[in-house]
Amino acid sequence: MARRQAPLLDRERLVAAGFAQLEEDGLEGLSMRRLAARLGVQAPALYWHIGDKAELMGLMARAIYAVAYATVPEASDWRGWLYGFGRALRTSFAAHRDGARLCATAKEPSQPSRAEHARQISAPLLALGLDQPRALSFQASVISFTLGWASFEANGPMHDYLDELLDFDASFETGLLALVRGFPAD
Repeated sequence: MARRQAPLLDRERLVAAGFAQLEEDGLEGLSMRRLAARLGVQAPALYWHIGDKAELMGLMARAIYAVAYATVPEASDWRGWLYGFGRALRTSFAAHRDGARLCATAKEPSQPSRAEHARQISAPLLALGLDQPRALSFQASVISFTLGWASFEANGPMHDYLDELLDFDASFETGLLALVRGFPAD
């Protein structure tokens, strides 16, 4: 009788399964034990590929941000890039149940180094004329604004309440544009 071969595991497969688990059970239901069951393995097998749940969440958050960075439309100046990034990030957060909450609470994976990560994420803005400190600061502001907005958006009762008071989408666009326009040029 042939033995059933264990499925091959790698970080990509674990992150994909983590997102599937997140969609089904939300952030509260994301656990290593459930993830292992979904993948048809024992929980200790996961730890050959990731250190713990915090690392998994960090990898998932990094994937959400990577989609946003990859989908920023071409821009002729840094303000246009930041505006496009905010919009892309909101879409990326919304693509996953609890995506904003995950990104707000996830621990950053240790690779690459912080200096290399800062270089990578500031590169589009450096190419458009900003220095690295301002590029990182302006991105942090856009991320914070978008993260807060996406958190309200994902909260059903709060979203419904705010939607009765204002045009939710138009208010996001107005706020993001005001934020980006308010950054000093020098």
